[in-house]
Amino acid sequence: MDGVADGAFSWIYGLICNFFRKIILSIVSAGPMPTHVAMIMDGNRRFARYRKMKKNSGHRYGFQSLVSTLRNCYELGIKYVSIYAFSIDNFNRKPEEVGGVMDLMHEKIEDALREGSFIKTFGVKVQFVGKLELLPEHVRSSADKLMKETAENTRGMLSICVCYTSTDEIAHSVQEAFHENCIRSGKFLNGNECGKSEANSDACPITLADLEKHMYMAHCPDPDILIRTSGETRLSNFLLWQANSCYLHISRALWPEFSLRYLVSAILEYQRVQPYLEKIKKKQ
Repeated sequence: MDGVADGAFSWIYGLICNFFRKIILSIVSAGPMPTHVAMIMDGNRRFARYRKMKKNSGHRYGFQSLVSTLRNCYELGIKYVSIYAFSIDNFNRKPEEVGGVMDLMHEKIEDALREGSFIKTFGVKVQFVGKLELLPEHVRSSADKLMKETAENTRGMLSICVCYTSTDEIAHSVQEAFHENCIRSGKFLNGNECGKSEANSDACPITLADLEKHMYMAHCPDPDILIRTSGETRLSNFLLWQANSCYLHISRALWPEFSLRYLVSAILEYQRVQPYLEKIKKKQ
């Protein structure tokens, strides 16, 4: 009987929590909502260390926080969400930690490919962003498959920045724009490079529009909010080009602790400063 009573209590408690969650979401969505929220998910390792867990356990708890945060974002009507999942610089960590993160990533991508997964239920288009050739073959293969299977989804867009840094993105964009403009202007010689006498800005001019066209993140608008957890006040080489006029929200919570109340706090702060941010954008 105790088991039945506990089950009934849990069911009722869940209904009550979901009821109040819906009320909170409806209240928040009455104000001006961001179109694009970007997140630096920091604090997984500290979460594990404080609780005397293995480091990769922190990443696993962090994934649970990611799923609930994405669900809240899409239910609030936020169409674009971008996450900093793995930096190029993170490859400098211990091989066992990097391997554990890659295995977890592969596991969760495979879960997302299954029918009934959160991604498929919500109709989210997934885009992996960055220097994807650095991913292990099995992870890259699963990522490619998930992008293809969700390519026609329109309810939301999830950009997963993996093997990514903003400086690499900018360098990539310059190279691609220069390459394209050299071909278009007829200055592309020997099949793969501009002639030395002509490899200059006059021969193959690059405009701001050319650069933005070739950014990894060209598929979505610039973020309205950039959230960083764990209290750190650095951008850590994330969306440096795109975040020039967005609201930067620093949360004291470690990423595995990040929940609805922290997301609501970020959005309410954005709504408070949104008129000022719009004025800045109009001046640019």
